[in-house]
Amino acid sequence: MHRHHTLAFALLLATVPEAAALETTPLTALDLTKMRQGWGTPQVDRAVTGKPLSIGGHPFETGVGTHARSVLWVDLDGKSGRFQAFVGVDDATGSDDASIRFRVIADGTTLFDSETMHRGQKAQQVDVPLSGQKSLLLLVTDAGDGVSFDHADWADARFVMAEGKPAAVAVPDDPEVILTPKPGPAPRLNGPRVYGCRPGNPFVYRIPTTGERPLRFSAVRLPEGLRLDEQSGIVTGVAPARGEYAVTLRARNAHGQDEQPFLIKSGDTLALTPTMGWNHWYAHYNRITDAMMREAADIMVSSGMADVGYQYVSIDDCWMNAPKYEDPLRVGPLRDDQGRILPNKHFPDMRALTDYIHAYGLKAGIYTSPGPYTCAGFSGTYQHEAQDAATFAEWGFDLLKYDWCSYGNVATGEGRERLTRPYQLMGDILRRQPRDIVLNLCQYGMGDVWEWGAEVGGQSWRTAGDLGFELNRVFEVARKNAEHREWNRPGAWNDPDYIQIGFVGNARGMGEPTPCPITPSEQYAYMSLWCLMAAPLFYSGDMSRLDEFTLNVLCNPEMIAVNQDPLGQCGRVIETGDETFLMVKDLADGSLAIGLFNQGEFPMKVTADWESLGLPTGRQVRDLWRQQDLGKFETGYTVEVPRRGGAVIRVGKP
Repeated sequence: MHRHHTLAFALLLATVPEAAALETTPLTALDLTKMRQGWGTPQVDRAVTGKPLSIGGHPFETGVGTHARSVLWVDLDGKSGRFQAFVGVDDATGSDDASIRFRVIADGTTLFDSETMHRGQKAQQVDVPLSGQKSLLLLVTDAGDGVSFDHADWADARFVMAEGKPAAVAVPDDPEVILTPKPGPAPRLNGPRVYGCRPGNPFVYRIPTTGERPLRFSAVRLPEGLRLDEQSGIVTGVAPARGEYAVTLRARNAHGQDEQPFLIKSGDTLALTPTMGWNHWYAHYNRITDAMMREAADIMVSSGMADVGYQYVSIDDCWMNAPKYEDPLRVGPLRDDQGRILPNKHFPDMRALTDYIHAYGLKAGIYTSPGPYTCAGFSGTYQHEAQDAATFAEWGFDLLKYDWCSYGNVATGEGRERLTRPYQLMGDILRRQPRDIVLNLCQYGMGDVWEWGAEVGGQSWRTAGDLGFELNRVFEVARKNAEHREWNRPGAWNDPDYIQIGFVGNARGMGEPTPCPITPSEQYAYMSLWCLMAAPLFYSGDMSRLDEFTLNVLCNPEMIAVNQDPLGQCGRVIETGDETFLMVKDLADGSLAIGLFNQGEFPMKVTADWESLGLPTGRQVRDLWRQQDLGKFETGYTVEVPRRGGAVIRVGKP
């Protein structure tokens, strides 16, 4: 240990009565597999990078290196004397952008708060009494600006105890609770109230409807060129001439009937509400096959996901050939003699695959990169853009995810023009195809893509990196995405990445799916935030392992209606405390959807105050997750929100 810090610790220990009778347990002796962190794994006596511990130019021999957001719960059983440590940003972080906040919380009370710390800053001493406390939380957050380079050190960290041993434990129990009642037997029409298409292109739309089958469907004023199958509820045909067509959709069965307005806008704008569907990446990675895609389409219908509006079944990377790969069935010539891109042997007939998906009234999505190769090393579309777009249209795909990947190696130009060029090119090409193909720009928010994504022909664009690498930061990612809310509108959607609940693979190792690492309350909050932001709703877990709880989170039609509201507004964030906030979204009918969120580690009460929101007194409130009318609330609504959780209400007229 560095001599300066040895002396400092000795002075701290001397402050403990009868120090000689106490036993010291270093933090490194605890089960650090219980520590959850945003990147890497906890390191004993090393920084998270594996280098020696060092804070503010001073080395430390012992301690734990971690990375924000980092959480460790410790059971004290009321027998611990003190917790002592030195904390700070590790010197080897590699960037001055690192910013971290350390907190020590015992039985819900904050005993130490470092405030924001930066690289090069001197270590702060921690020395807090724990007598009588039953649990301790060691928390490292990103100080509100993202987790990049946030390498955090708990140096010389130890517990001083008169008896017993501290023990690292799992996060507090959070049982899976089914909040939303199952759909009733009577028909209920779901899905968007407005739909965009381009004149003369193929049209396919499955009317999302819950209720006992068989159902009988009808449509009033369906435009010429479109036909409705009365038994399946699938509309097919050719998109009508430019204009707006006010249709009324109806469904009936032995238990009743329902109807809903459906405005078809035939023109230049697609995706008038956020796209909804499934993408294979975070479940199957480089294992994806034609059979898995067909199974996903089957389950989207049989599970009821299609009945609440999910419609795209999308392949991500690894469907093409690669010049070399661990799976020999994915290796082969990248293109044929005419330059057409070739699928690998796991995808024997792309047109047959899309025909299979379309037969359900669903839509098919595909993936490529503007670079020579995709992120996983498969054939990209560089210098074959027009040919590949025509091939995708010929195969029958309805969405293209266009991932930057290796394009950085061939990109030319400077500044924003360098970033926009490949997307402008593909956007122009897709507009000329005899098929509606939604364009998702996947380039991780570079160059403030939200400002120009729509201009180059995109309907949605990723605003940050892969969420699979930081699922413990769902709240922070959503809040950052909402900062770009002014650019969100019908046909133009900020995309913070996919919904990853249920069974998902480890993004770092592309492993087989396992239960997702976030709690049930966080999963409800995750879906709530995406609905309130009007973000694309793409599930990316294992469809074959959907359970009742996961479907409950994914398939609440009242929450989805908030996402699909035709106004297309991203909710605005309103701070209500250090760890709590509201997300408030105006809806087309004049009501408000309000999310009440607690991103902290303990249950907290959160209030939506009518006056501060500019609302008159006496508002009707409905709990959207439980689908319950709660009555009239005069001045506001308060609810206790679980740790890392949320609640969503709809506030109507007085």
